[in-house]
Amino acid sequence: MIVLGAGVGAIAVALILIVVALRMPRDAIGETGGSRTGVAGGLEAIESVYAVGARPASVTARTGRGRIMRAGGALARRLTRGGTMELLQQRLDVAGNPGLWTPDRVLSFKGLGLLLLAVTGTMLGLPAGPGLAVLYGLVGALVGFLLPDLLLYNAGLRRQDELRRSLPDVLDLLVVSVEAGLGFDAALSRVARTVTGPLAGEFARLLQEMQIGNSREGALQAMAERTSVEELRSFVTALVQASDLGIPIGNVLRSQAKEMRIKRRQVAEEQAQKVPVKITMPVIGCILPALFIVVLGPGILAIMHSGLFH
Repeated sequence: MIVLGAGVGAIAVALILIVVALRMPRDAIGETGGSRTGVAGGLEAIESVYAVGARPASVTARTGRGRIMRAGGALARRLTRGGTMELLQQRLDVAGNPGLWTPDRVLSFKGLGLLLLAVTGTMLGLPAGPGLAVLYGLVGALVGFLLPDLLLYNAGLRRQDELRRSLPDVLDLLVVSVEAGLGFDAALSRVARTVTGPLAGEFARLLQEMQIGNSREGALQAMAERTSVEELRSFVTALVQASDLGIPIGNVLRSQAKEMRIKRRQVAEEQAQKVPVKITMPVIGCILPALFIVVLGPGILAIMHSGLFH
């Protein structure tokens, strides 16, 4: 009876949390109104293109799925500190704003994951006793709350690695295009059309921001803020300084492309030097025991059958 009561109590608490979140006002869920004009409005429109959800909020909110998502987001907001939306948007920018991922959606999955895994952990721990049921419920709640953050962080790491690996080749194409007579903006447009990958998408967004009125320096700085790749940040810094000092852009691109090629070779050499250290433990733990069995096994069996141990 105690175990059954604990399970019913956990489910009741989860239902109460959902109901409380559903009854929260709209402003607590982060809905904002109003619009902006000029360059700021254009930048806001571009942000909405790169961080778009599956359906408009006005449509999603009227469905049962939308209400559940809003409930999860409201619960997650109550458990997070201020500035979470800005931090999540920054992480989404680093991850390339993957499809259907917005700050509100991430918060919704955090809240729903907390509730579902807490109830699941509690039910799994009930046969072992109330104490373990509470422990499993707390662990499940923690995992469900942090899992979306881990997935977002992993997506950001993979995208930044792709940016780092493709940067030298893209810079070589930029150098060839500029030396062939194209302007810097036209060269960026050509790269964005011909190259695939996250760096081409960043260049396309850079051109969009410049076309709606943002300065080249401002658009470049915004691109640098959306990445954690030091090579790309140094490239942006060199371009901004060259624009301020009046240095020909072709010379800057040529020197940056050469530096990126050297950096890529150094990174490859560093990774190659780490290989012997990384394979030491697999060799000791997996290969050597099997080798000993193959080499020494027949001799040991022969000694055992010869009767020396009798």
